[in-house]
Amino acid sequence: MIVRVAQRVAGAEPGPGAAMRVVVAADDASIIDVCTQHGVQAVLTRTDHASGSDRLAEACDLLALNDNHIVVNVQGDEPLIDPDLVGAVAGLLERHGHASMSTAAHVLASAEEYRNPNIVKVVCDANGFALYFSRSPIPMARDQGDGAWWQDAARDTLLLQAAPMRHIGIYGYRAGFLRLFPRLAPAPLERAEALEQLRALWHGHRIAVHVTDRDPGPGIDTPQDLERVRRIFRGE
Repeated sequence: MIVRVAQRVAGAEPGPGAAMRVVVAADDASIIDVCTQHGVQAVLTRTDHASGSDRLAEACDLLALNDNHIVVNVQGDEPLIDPDLVGAVAGLLERHGHASMSTAAHVLASAEEYRNPNIVKVVCDANGFALYFSRSPIPMARDQGDGAWWQDAARDTLLLQAAPMRHIGIYGYRAGFLRLFPRLAPAPLERAEALEQLRALWHGHRIAVHVTDRDPGPGIDTPQDLERVRRIFRGE
């Protein structure tokens, strides 16, 4: 699965004058070996990292990146990730110098996704910066029930703008912020939700969110998700 993610991300188009390099960071030598067998560059990190961002910070040092390098982190459970999102997420940091991180989201397709705690939701402010991430169904439309209320509210323009969005597992950082991140105290909300991006919000850092019209495809959080994605690859 990790090799498929790396191969898909390698199809991303870098921006003008930008260099594109795809590297897997993992703490298991067997993953490094499989990546090497498939021609994917990989670095072996420590096993004691509390989060993926902590691991990425070590990878920045192993790769000798300077603090201004923009790094896009794609999680290894997103084999259907849209490679164009890589450039979009990196571009947010180029445009928003005051943002510490960037990520992406897509309007949810169904009430089932809305209620699924394995699908992380994000709500944003008027300028496209994240207010909160949660495994709970947010935002909750008080008067609309727990169905796909945003699809039934198509005539209510204001309510439609609050449509719940699935957070897509991709992050942009500057290498300098990644080196700072492990030194930030873990946040209570981060521990409660098991979502590391909440550490950044807890400490006052801003996260810019790219909203895409393209369905990102399912991530893999359960054995059922894995089989569904395998069927997609088989063309079933």
